Amino acid sequence: MTHREQNAENPLPTTPEALLELLQVLEIPYDLHHHAPIFTVDEGLHLKESIPGTHCRNLFLKDKKNAMFLLTLANETKVDLKALPEQLGCGRLSFGSKERLMTHLGIYPGAVTPFAAINDINLDVNIILDQTMMEAALMNVHPLDNAMTVGFAPDGLLRFYAHTGHKPSIMQF
Repeated sequence: MTHREQNAENPLPTTPEALLELLQVLEIPYDLHHHAPIFTVDEGLHLKESIPGTHCRNLFLKDKKNAMFLLTLANETKVDLKALPEQLGCGRLSFGSKERLMTHLGIYPGAVTPFAAINDINLDVNIILDQTMMEAALMNVHPLDNAMTVGFAPDGLLRFYAHTGHKPSIMQF
């Protein structure tokens, strides 16, 4: 069951279909893949066989002062969560709650994606991108639904963020 089916009484502020239409308007070419819902990186490992490119994961974090961060990383990129605050110039980090995730990014756990920034209209969330991922020919993320994956060139993500008004930081981990 997808997160949309599980949460039908609380629809997403932006649908995957609306996001895909926006990508077309922004002239961001992509390949769309449908698959069984996946909620973790491990559940999606089999997708590497049929979907080319760098597969990505996302971490939604906050510090004690409630600064929020959305990290999008290649699945293989290792991150030291204890050292990360120094890299980001913030306080100790913890994972953001599902309520905070919905309030600020309009998405459910298990379907977090860099594209959820479309719902961060107040630009409250700091966007952090993995340099290794951004150097890949193709990257793969969910388009607001964990039963779909979109593959596209990383420069398309920068074009998307220019549209939303976010100014992502690209970092080496």
